[in-house]
Amino acid sequence: MAEAATQQTPTEALIATLDLPQGGWSDAARKDALSRLQQAGLPERRDEYWKYTRPDTLTQPQAVSAAVHASEDVALFDQIDRLKLVFVDGVFDADASDDLALEGITIERLAQADADLHWARDLYGTLEKNGQTPVARPLAALNTAFAADGVLIHVTGKISKPVNIVYRRTSETADVMLHHVVKLDAGAEFTLLENGPVAARFNGVLEVEVADNASFHHVRAQGRDHEQRAATHIFTRLGTESAFKSFTLTANGVMTRNDCVIELTGDDAAAHVAGACVGDGGDFHHDDTVFITHDAVNCESRQVFKKVLRNGATGVFQGKILVKADAQKTDGYQISQSLLLDEDSQFLAKPELEIYADDVACSHGSTSGAIDEDALFYLRSRGVPHNVATDLLTLSFLAEAVEEIEDETLREEITARLAAVSYTHLRAHETRGNL
Repeated sequence: MAEAATQQTPTEALIATLDLPQGGWSDAARKDALSRLQQAGLPERRDEYWKYTRPDTLTQPQAVSAAVHASEDVALFDQIDRLKLVFVDGVFDADASDDLALEGITIERLAQADADLHWARDLYGTLEKNGQTPVARPLAALNTAFAADGVLIHVTGKISKPVNIVYRRTSETADVMLHHVVKLDAGAEFTLLENGPVAARFNGVLEVEVADNASFHHVRAQGRDHEQRAATHIFTRLGTESAFKSFTLTANGVMTRNDCVIELTGDDAAAHVAGACVGDGGDFHHDDTVFITHDAVNCESRQVFKKVLRNGATGVFQGKILVKADAQKTDGYQISQSLLLDEDSQFLAKPELEIYADDVACSHGSTSGAIDEDALFYLRSRGVPHNVATDLLTLSFLAEAVEEIEDETLREEITARLAAVSYTHLRAHETRGNL
């Protein structure tokens, strides 16, 4: 047996530690995802879209232990009227969650969904599978196959308040996979919020189907968890005159990889994806990888990513805009920028455009630089302490990404959290060495 075990591939070794949920409406999708995973294999550093990020700790059979840090901060979004869904160490906590009843929307747990939930059967794993071409994303296939829980949300109208998925962690060894599916019917409007520490290692998938004239807004905060390792995936498909907007704040974690795959399949659709990242310490590694496909006329996409890095932190951005031959009058914008607060930090960027239509307006840019010394001197000369001045310039740098949040109340919440993160992170580094 020992000899046979040594001959296992990394993919086989990981799969051997997991249990495939069986006997439910998602069986076919899970078995298909498992087959795709076995064929593709887990990601390796030699893979094109993993050359900047080591996937080792995301793919090894056992998660690396991560300390649980208590926080006395007021939880993000607590002052907002919203419907709260709570997961503790990846397990849904009904007692801590609100009543799932809300007009214009149905919410069910993946683990307990009724077999007659036809819309979820048709959608679960579908967008993830589509997103495997032309770039394989095996960690997402792993999730579709093995995720034991998550939420299934069907939106039929204009929802009066956001749904907030709150993650809490109590275990230093929590190893969690969650799979969320959201379907918006024609004309529907919905906002999804996510925040909180999930697990020592987290693999998450969010699939979003946005029908004609529907609007989906998504704001999440990855933070307050200094040692977490996470791989998240968003897959979305947009119909005619629909809108998708997603913003992510990352302020902690050892290693984070956020994938976002968007298909604009209906004319006059718009997709905006943005992120703000604050990283501190040589162990900090943050990777945003985005792939947007324009496959319809007169569509708009925006990618806006800003990273502030210090004390040896590493930031990565890989963003691609693919414009197919019939996607005329495409407007595609992409910007990725980093602010390096010392010479030890680094920002690695790979912006890409692949265009087959001739009537388009597409642009991309990527810059990396130090803090503006003239602006810093101006603030210092007027009595502003060095740390405070640095915070102010940092917040100003991140503002363009935060402005992508459409709702003013949510934008103010994120701005306030960024200000708190900047202040505490500068001081915490003096005693802890990281965020």
